[in-house]
Amino acid sequence: MSLEALKRNGHNLHLGDFEPAGKYCIPQLSPTREADDLTWIPFNCALTDPSRSEKGVHFYIDDYLFERVWKDPSRYARLLSQYKAVMSPDFSLFTDYPPAVQIYNHWRKHLLAASWQRQGITVVPSICWSDEGSFDWCFDGEPAGGVVSVSSVGTQKNQKARRLFLLGYQEMLARLQPEKIIFFGDVPEGCTGPIEKHSSYHSSLANARKQR
Repeated sequence: MSLEALKRNGHNLHLGDFEPAGKYCIPQLSPTREADDLTWIPFNCALTDPSRSEKGVHFYIDDYLFERVWKDPSRYARLLSQYKAVMSPDFSLFTDYPPAVQIYNHWRKHLLAASWQRQGITVVPSICWSDEGSFDWCFDGEPAGGVVSVSSVGTQKNQKARRLFLLGYQEMLARLQPEKIIFFGDVPEGCTGPIEKHSSYHSSLANARKQR
């Protein structure tokens, strides 16, 4: 298949071949240990931020706000390369999504993140899961050790959601054994490990409004 055909099909296969992990050939990421003392901003603020060299970019926002990194990967890789670090794009794994959609979102998160790493961008893996069934594949391609990130935002609305978040979190600790966890949102009881807590995007907005 030609390069133009690879670009036209919408799956960004032209970004390259990467070491596959698991039965769904999820692109494997390398561990990161270079994310200390960073201010993390959401992707939808990345284009207008004037001081980029000491900041990192996260994707813990609604998917529609960063879908453009998938639709125009070359343009946004150039933007993200100006930041000290970025997190892998957190495409949603909602429990009511069909498994095929969840797996595709996990795959394209890793395809972009692996291509960013290949271009010399420091990438912090953002770890996400849905229900117990996702444990069969949602950690594929995630590196053991190093720095990772998680977000509890939107996961504490009911007892079932809280239970699934804690189960996935504990599974992450056992499988990946991260040296640091950049944690966005409230830290639920039972979440242990080397946590570095950050405010959620919505909390940061609220604080900024109060200070005006």
